[in-house]
Amino acid sequence: MAEDKKKPAKKAANTTKGASAPKAAKAGGKKDAGGVAAVKTIGAGAKVEPYAGVPRLKKQYKEEIAPALKKDLNYKSAMQIPRLEKIVVSMGIGEALTNKKLLDVAVSELSLITGQKAVKTKAKKSIANFKVRQGQEIGAVVTLRGKVMYEFLDRLVNVALPRVKDFRGINGNAFDGHGNYALGITEQIIFPEIDFDKIERVAGLNIVIVTTAGTDREAKAFLEKFGMPFRK
Repeated sequence: MAEDKKKPAKKAANTTKGASAPKAAKAGGKKDAGGVAAVKTIGAGAKVEPYAGVPRLKKQYKEEIAPALKKDLNYKSAMQIPRLEKIVVSMGIGEALTNKKLLDVAVSELSLITGQKAVKTKAKKSIANFKVRQGQEIGAVVTLRGKVMYEFLDRLVNVALPRVKDFRGINGNAFDGHGNYALGITEQIIFPEIDFDKIERVAGLNIVIVTTAGTDREAKAFLEKFGMPFRK
């Protein structure tokens, strides 16, 4: 009788073990469309979804800024309303001609500030007075679009610029005649991502905000809605 009771129990254990092994293997090897392995704790076949959050300024633009601009500037079509196209952030490192380490540091700092990987830039032509030869790496640049662009502008306007010592606003005449605005920052340490105790040197950077506005007047009104602190 004892042997008859043990046999069914042993058979049941083997059946459970055989059924669970393929499922575990399937869960561990499952990948989504982007090639990311599914998390086992979520369950077999689960997918890692991309970040679906909407930046605060982008939401504000759709709900408040765009309707206000259409009314204030008397636009007849929604396609006439100015939009952010891209933001280009760059750093020129003249000392990189003699110290290549400074260029690597600039790329790292620019990547931290913007949240996107920066790339090195090369001289387009030789300049004898500055001892620059064509093709030499002399700076770093990053072009922001989409969500990263809105998030950077939000941090620039509401966090970084107010940290400038004796800040009284930015120049409202730095437009290029085609609705694009250029801003120079003298110290990268105004961005909270930069640790003052770990930087190699204080450096400046250039920011170009490219919009679809047709005139400088429209572009200025557009950026003011985002909170750009132009001097009165």
